[in-house]
Amino acid sequence: MTKLDGGGLASTEWLAAHLDEADLRLFDVTVHLRPATHGPYQVESGRADYEAAHVPGAAFLDLARDLSDADSALPFTMPASDRFASALGAAGVGAKSAVIAYSTTSPMWATRLWWMLRASGFDNAAVLDGGFAKWKVEGRAVEAGERRYPPSELALRARPGAWADKSEVLAAIADGGVCTINALSPGVHSGEAKTNYGRKGHIAGSRNIPYAALLGTDGAYRPDSELKELFAAVGALERPRAICYCGGGISATMDALALVRLGHPSVAVYDGSMSEWSRDPTLPMEVGA
Repeated sequence: MTKLDGGGLASTEWLAAHLDEADLRLFDVTVHLRPATHGPYQVESGRADYEAAHVPGAAFLDLARDLSDADSALPFTMPASDRFASALGAAGVGAKSAVIAYSTTSPMWATRLWWMLRASGFDNAAVLDGGFAKWKVEGRAVEAGERRYPPSELALRARPGAWADKSEVLAAIADGGVCTINALSPGVHSGEAKTNYGRKGHIAGSRNIPYAALLGTDGAYRPDSELKELFAAVGALERPRAICYCGGGISATMDALALVRLGHPSVAVYDGSMSEWSRDPTLPMEVGA
């Protein structure tokens, strides 16, 4: 059984050396967010990108269509554990699989799948550090077309505390033991950017660690020592719980992965994030840094 180290990241070197492992399940999970007339973005599947070129042996997983709760009014909502397990099993993931996810765009789509797996008690998973872009820059092989893994059986059980709802986030505003972290850009956080989710600014009391700040020039995560400085600066490492949010629970998982790497004992993602919070005018928001 291929065993990943639990740090949430797999290097391109590691993947190249293990591509032929029988229990490896490698997935391209690319999603595009296109500018929209109404709302901040329009969701577009990255399947066409995948079919044009992908890491040899990789299959495609459609996060928006196959791994989101179709009954939710919010995009990308985590489905129930049994539905999530059924979709993954159909894609070839079993209890003894090692799962690696990557994206051709931002790594937030890969970290989203990684967090969903972690939140479901499946720990033998990682994100390809640097994604498809780093893989190509290094001159590694690619292929076109489509791959599929044989279906498997998978049972999952939700990990307590991995998700936060709006009531917990609201309570955290006055709770000195919780650090609430916004992963969106500084301009969206402050309210100065044109993009917003219905109301400008951020959840009251939250701090800003933009997901882009976690990455180096090669698109891979910065060294843990540098990540530690970023999170220590907002008080996240000294508080017993951290809640990460963004627009829809996607880029927040990049911050969550970094916190897990740093050994934080209690990390959650607010799945509804600003897509839910901003719709309720009674929920407090702030503008400014």
